[in-house]
Amino acid sequence: MSVGPVTQPDVDIDLGRLFKAVWERKALVAGLTAAAAGLAFIITGIINPLYKSEARLLIETREPVYSSDQNRAGDDATMLDERAVTSQVEILRSTDLVKQVARELDLSSLEEFDSAANTSTIGNLLVLVGLKKDPLLVPADERVLKEFYSKLDVYAVPGSRVIAIEFSSEDPDIASQVPNALVDAYLASQSGAKLENNTDASAWLEPEIAKLRQKVRESEERIAQYRSETGLLLVNQQDTIAAKQLSDISTELSRVRAERADSEARAQSVRNALKSGQSVDAISDVLGSPLVQRLRESEGTVRAQLADLSTTLLEAHPRMKGLRAQLADIERQILAEIRKVLSSLESNARVAKIREEELTAQLNELKAGSAREGEEAVELRSLEREAAAQRDLLETYLGRYREAASRTEPKALPADARVISRAVPASESHYPKKGPIIIVAAFATFLLSTITIMLGELFSGRALRPSTPMLRDQAHHAEADPAFREAAPVFAHAKTETETETETETAVLPIIANEADDFTVEAVAEQLVADQVSVAVCVSPEGDQGSASAVMLARTIAGEGLQTLLIDLTGSACPTELMAESLRLPGLTDLMCGEIAIADSIHPDLLSSAHIIPRGNANARRAMRAIDRLPMVIDALTEAYDIVIVECGAADAAAIARIARADTGEIVLSILHSDEAAVTKLLADFHEHGFEDVLLMTPGGPLSPLGTRSSAAA
Repeated sequence: MSVGPVTQPDVDIDLGRLFKAVWERKALVAGLTAAAAGLAFIITGIINPLYKSEARLLIETREPVYSSDQNRAGDDATMLDERAVTSQVEILRSTDLVKQVARELDLSSLEEFDSAANTSTIGNLLVLVGLKKDPLLVPADERVLKEFYSKLDVYAVPGSRVIAIEFSSEDPDIASQVPNALVDAYLASQSGAKLENNTDASAWLEPEIAKLRQKVRESEERIAQYRSETGLLLVNQQDTIAAKQLSDISTELSRVRAERADSEARAQSVRNALKSGQSVDAISDVLGSPLVQRLRESEGTVRAQLADLSTTLLEAHPRMKGLRAQLADIERQILAEIRKVLSSLESNARVAKIREEELTAQLNELKAGSAREGEEAVELRSLEREAAAQRDLLETYLGRYREAASRTEPKALPADARVISRAVPASESHYPKKGPIIIVAAFATFLLSTITIMLGELFSGRALRPSTPMLRDQAHHAEADPAFREAAPVFAHAKTETETETETETAVLPIIANEADDFTVEAVAEQLVADQVSVAVCVSPEGDQGSASAVMLARTIAGEGLQTLLIDLTGSACPTELMAESLRLPGLTDLMCGEIAIADSIHPDLLSSAHIIPRGNANARRAMRAIDRLPMVIDALTEAYDIVIVECGAADAAAIARIARADTGEIVLSILHSDEAAVTKLLADFHEHGFEDVLLMTPGGPLSPLGTRSSAAA
């Protein structure tokens, strides 16, 4: 039974042979390199040297020192954005400025700028036979401009408002004169543009100001005439006569009403005191009467005498009777005076009331007149607004006119740019750079000749050799570890070809292939995802190469959005080295020894969203004592992950049976080379232990006609 087509053995590039071939032809390479360097030296000596000079401008808003806009220069500077600076670059490259500079420096007389005026004999022959256009047919100005632009470079310095003007020429003096002349012409044109704007503004403002003055005069005359006709004359700057009278009467009316209310209140208080028989001494109006005060003093004196004589005289004594009669007379006088005070208060209240009625009548009359005056004031305010608008516009025009008139001199209008550095004649040529050109030419020739020799060796096949199998350093390391070799057969257990040949007759395997007949990692990942497999046990008979395929499988499934976990059960720890950040991370052996929890053994993959439980650092023999607990750990992990991949390395079916059951897991056999006998033996071995379906996988594509899924039958 044929397992697959025989593939051509891989070949490697013999780097030693490639370098040896170059060394054998070192004389040729050195000669070509030296020739290229010599040719570059000759060519750079023939080329006329070019000198470059540079001038720089700072674009900024500039106003005269006496200008009122000087304080706003900082605000205007923000308007000079990148586009504004770019626009100034284009102005510096404008044809008008270039022509002006060319005329000032008489560049048309220099052969460098008008080489067509001195044509060679060969050039004339080419023109005669029609192979070349006669350059003299082009105007001289256009020929100079074309050459000028080829030597001119104007650009804005990134991140600033600085413009650099570079010019190259065979003459260092010309190379420095052109940028300076271009800068001077640019500044003059900018100042001239401002002067022209101010002149135009002055010419336009002068007649407009005359018209506005006439309009303002007419508006003010209409206001004065309207005030005299309607009687809306102003007492002060704001109030008219009627408004002033209305305000005064209102103020007086409020005062009179307050006086009347005060008089009535005081009279009522006196009246209430007399009616109730209460003492009126506490009333301010009564106390304020001088007569009452004197009577009260007399009353006090009489009472004091009565009190003094009552100790020596009887009540019927004439002296006592006289004092009592005198006291009664004083009390009658006090009462009469209080009534006079009350009468005075009532009289004041009546007078205030009459005054209030008169003021109210006057106020009503003024209110009636105020309504008519309000209608007239509306028209008056309209006239005043129009006059104020005309007056404000006139003041604005006058200010602008005075400012424009003060800027009629060219020196009074600085350009919106400032020279920060002028061009100076260069002491060294800008082109050609002999040293770099010679070095680059020699290096390029050396590199091209070397590559040509190497390609010749590769195409001839002399630099190709058969490839050797990849060294398995990790597997050798695992085999040298006695702890893993003795205590964990599940970590590394594989039969040799001799053992395979001495096996008894193997069972015939029926072939069951999927629709695509695809063995790639992507196809196997798609199959596992489609079947919703929760546990996949990967077996890699060829060691670390197959383990690397398991890592690719885990990352591919994780790329599909599934929560993926890979358990490193190999002896070489190849998956751990490929996925984890360190080989010393706690992992499976630590978990089996009970030193850490499950969560502490899980670590992220460096290159994908998958997770890995690395091999671990604990003693392998102690870990193997608890290997029977691994299926329970795997079942617990399936609750948190969509799929758990267990990479067992080169393990046999008996070892796999200890950690997986045929009804709960999928067996993935990672095969890199087509060996039908070995594959058949492995499938039969798994069938004997109850694993009827085995999923074959190879990272290199189709492997054999066994299909993606094979069933082993006894």
